[in-house]
Amino acid sequence: MKTVLVASSKGGAGKTTLATHLAAQSALEGMRTALVDADPQASSTRWAQRRAGLDSAVLALDGTRHKGWRRQVPDDTQRVVIDAAAGAMAQDLEPFLQSVDAVLVPIVPSTIDIEATVPFLDSLARHPRVRKGELRVGLVANKLKPWTNVSQQALDLLGRWPYPVVAQLRDSQAYVVTTALGKSLFDYHSAQVRDHQSDWSSLLKWLRK
Repeated sequence: MKTVLVASSKGGAGKTTLATHLAAQSALEGMRTALVDADPQASSTRWAQRRAGLDSAVLALDGTRHKGWRRQVPDDTQRVVIDAAAGAMAQDLEPFLQSVDAVLVPIVPSTIDIEATVPFLDSLARHPRVRKGELRVGLVANKLKPWTNVSQQALDLLGRWPYPVVAQLRDSQAYVVTTALGKSLFDYHSAQVRDHQSDWSSLLKWLRK
């Protein structure tokens, strides 16, 4: 069972969108998938409820109590995605960091967002599993406008950080629309959507390592 934690100390980075899309992609591949919602806003839980009628439904679990989250996961679960609480730092995520296989940190390409994320990444760097190389951390550059200088400068900056940029996701209303329906880009097959899906290929490859 592979477990992925999606976390960010900065609101609006796309944490829940990333978590729900990962859960949907796993379920559509036929994996029994659980989505642990550790955010009191419960956005991921509502998404999973809207998806409940699909063959690729995702099991939503309450992760707000942190310590008891693993006992809720059914034994036959193949993929777990955890949507961390907004604003949480590494010390707040300790019950998850003890056992997850990877951490994904979405970052919006603006100076304010990048600077606000640095303390969170610093707190992750101090965690023993990260220091020993036992826990992988990947950055997801989110809401990119690739044709702008701002996005290119942000990618140049992120490329100098000690954590790899494992995906570059373009800014698109498609994420807003699909998430509101309890779906994801992976539920559709049009040419336009396939272009967006290709943005995820490097991330999915990184998670399979």
